[in-house]
Order: sequence, then C-alpha cells, then structure tokens
Amino acid sequence: MSPLPQTLYRTTDIRALEQSAIQKHGISGFELMTRAGQAAFNCLTTHWPLAKSLAVICGSGNNAGDGYIVAKLAQLAGFQVQVFSADPAKLKGDARLAFEQYQSSNSNMLSLPDQAIEADVIVDALLGTGLDRPVTGEYLAAIKAMNASVGGKLAIDIPSGLSADTGHCLGCAVQADITLTFIGLKQGLFSGQAVDYCGEICFDGLAVPESVFFDVSPSAHRVSKKNMPKRRRSAHKGNYGHVLVVGGALGYSGAVKLAGEAALRVGAGLVSLATHPEHASVLNFDRPELMCHGIRTVAQFNPLLEKATVLVLGPGLGQCEWAKSLFHAAIAAQQPIVMDADALNLLAQSPATNSNWILTPHPGEAARLLACSSAAIQQDRFAAVLSLQTKYQGTIVLKGSGTLIASNNLIAVSTTGNPGMASGGMGDVLAGVIGGLLAQGYYPQEAAEQGTYLHGLAADHAAQASGERGLLARDLMPYLRTLLNS
Repeated sequence: MSPLPQTLYRTTDIRALEQSAIQKHGISGFELMTRAGQAAFNCLTTHWPLAKSLAVICGSGNNAGDGYIVAKLAQLAGFQVQVFSADPAKLKGDARLAFEQYQSSNSNMLSLPDQAIEADVIVDALLGTGLDRPVTGEYLAAIKAMNASVGGKLAIDIPSGLSADTGHCLGCAVQADITLTFIGLKQGLFSGQAVDYCGEICFDGLAVPESVFFDVSPSAHRVSKKNMPKRRRSAHKGNYGHVLVVGGALGYSGAVKLAGEAALRVGAGLVSLATHPEHASVLNFDRPELMCHGIRTVAQFNPLLEKATVLVLGPGLGQCEWAKSLFHAAIAAQQPIVMDADALNLLAQSPATNSNWILTPHPGEAARLLACSSAAIQQDRFAAVLSLQTKYQGTIVLKGSGTLIASNNLIAVSTTGNPGMASGGMGDVLAGVIGGLLAQGYYPQEAAEQGTYLHGLAADHAAQASGERGLLARDLMPYLRTLLNS
C-alpha cells in the first residue's frame, strides 16, 4: 500500500483520471482493474494473515470486476472462496471480462446474501463510487447481511452504500474494517458519516503516471501539521499579537475563559477578555495572565477594540441586548475576527459579509446561517461549507467529523479528533486556538486549518492518555502547548 495522498477528488474527477490513464498512457481499463484486484488481495492477506475462508460480494458494476479478480487470486492461493453475485447478465466491459475469467474455472456462484455469512473475511465489491440514491431491495439485504457477519470486512474503493462525494450514508452502508481506495482519494471518505463506515483507509495508486494528475484539479486537500517558525531571541510579547475575546454573559463565564486560555497556550502575546462585569473580577483567579475587563457599554468596549490585533467573538456571548451591542461594535471593527457560538446566531439574524473573518459553526449553527435544517447540512457537508463561504465570505470552519475549512473555493479537511470532543467548551477552545494563531501572523485559511488540526490532535492525545469518555475542553490545554512546540 502507498501512503495516503494529501489531495482529494470528486467521483467525476476520479473518472477523468482513469480516462487519462487509459487514453493518454495506454493503460487498459482491464489492466487497471487487474491491478486493483491484486492490490485488494494483497491488502487482505496483509491485514488478515491467518484467514482461510473468503466471501466476495459482487454487484453489477465495475466494482464487481475487482471482486471477481480477488476471488480468483484467493482461490489460486488456496482459500476457501464463496462468491455472491447480483445478476451477472448486467455486467459490461471490463467487469464482464473479469467475471468470465473467474467463471471459466469456478462455476459455483451464489445469489446475493440476505443473512449473515460465514467467512473469515468478507470482500465488499457490491456498489462502487457512482451510487447516488438510497440502497434498496436485494442490495440493501446484502449490506445488512455483511454487517451481521462476524468476519473481517474489506471494502473495495468505498463501503457500499456510502456516497463518495459527500460521505453520507445512503440508507444503509457496509461497516468496513478496511477501505482500500484507488488512484485518488475520494473526498467523501474523510467527512461526515464516513468515519463510522470506512474503518482504516488504505490507498493504492495502481501505478498510474503522475502526469495524469496535471489536468485534473483536486476538490480538496487533507490538512497536515506545519511547524511554527522558531522565535527570535530578541522577541517580546508585542511581536505575537493581542487577542481580545468577547463574550461571557451571565452564567457563561467559562466559555470566554476557555477561549482566552487556549489563545495563550498557542502563543499569543497578550489576551484580554471583554465580559460581563458581574464575573470579570474572578475570571483570572487561576489564570492571572488573562486581562479581564467588565464591560457594560459600547463606550467602555471601544478602547479595548483599539488595542486588539484579533477578535474572538461569541464564546458565552448570549443573545441579549448587551450581547447584540458588543456584537455589532465588534463586526464594525477592522481587525480579523474569529466568530463562534452566539455570535453566529446573531449573524444569522443580521447576515453580513466580511473577507477578514473566520466563522466556526457546528452543523446546527450552519443550518441557521443558511436557513435550512441540520440534516441538510450533514447530507452534503462539502456543498454546505461552500454555500456558507459564498454567502458570508471569509473563511468557514464547518465543525464535525472531518471538519471542513473553506475560503475562495479552497476546501481543506482536518481528520484529527475523536468522539470524546462531544462535550461543552470544545468549540470555545477551538476559537481561541485559531485566534491565537491569527495574532501571530498566520493567514486566515492557514490559521483555521492548523488550529483545527492542532485542536483535534490535542484531543486525540488527551484521549489516549485517559480515555474518550469524560474528556473536558480544559484537558486539551497542556497538549496544545506540547504539540505546538514539537
């Protein structure tokens, strides 16, 4: 297997890459299929070295051709092989050739299963990347049968039932242990519901020449960690920006404190909190590095705005008149803004555009910003993040499994993080992290990408240390500092 590339593609892009390999480089479609089948068999024997029995579930498209090649290779290697097939009469082209080659020496084939299968490993070659509608009928029954089986599950190219472009489950999908995908990574494998179905993602480029990628632009890229530049020995706090966190209505003081501490932990030179007067005096008892200001009026707020390099607007802000006055004053300022939580809800009520802000909605907030349902956001997260960027401009961070970061039609996917992050305060920490990076000179897209990646990675390290359940937002703080300096 090859290392996972950073670039991601839509289904139509992958088809264009395949056609380029076939037409411009003389690699036949059947040769690509043969290479894919061999790669899948190699993957199978690597991950399940003790397996002796194999069940291959074949549909009626090209994905089935890969499955028939795997079945033939497995039988030649001495495996006990069962092949379950949809109507073979529907097979065309290269997939039909693969079927005929398998059938020439193995005539025993079974109908698609409707109950659990007994085999050490099950190969899912039922539905490929072209699926665009909910699974029904015998295909739905076959997917349920695979999921009910206790053997290991290898999905060829994509788990059947999953959209390759969106990562959305189309009714029912195979819950694979390994997904082996080819030529280019499909964007849908890395966001939304895909994480519940793909298992470990492996990749094989099928020895396609690098030049086939010259004419096809990727649709997105995966974020990887970048090292921060070493600080000069003569540096001082003024070199690393002043973050002003705005929020903390009555009863929500913790949010603004978490954001402020996160900004400090990633290296911001100074951090101030503009918060409700009733709790301003106690917010920094155990974190004296935070400068806390009780603000009642915009007149009191404006001097703080003038000193700030970056604004983090929204943690614990609320939607009362006090919150609205600070919100409108902040978005009228000239500094870059990281906007989260109730600031996003206020923005949904009074839509505006700004090329200099970073919005960080979760699916519910994104739904309010686009006046639709959370389900619609999750059904196609890639389309949603582009719609948000078009409507509000700036940089958009659509949080969730496989967080998406978009600006000017550039989309990045951050795949760090874990289910332990489903707890209060995590978004406040993320806003502070991004704000702290912005204050140190990162461009908005880069601050959003690196902040999201670092935030999720810190949560992964915290979960590895003590488990996912009970993970608190503040548990990320020591890991943020360590990771940023590693």
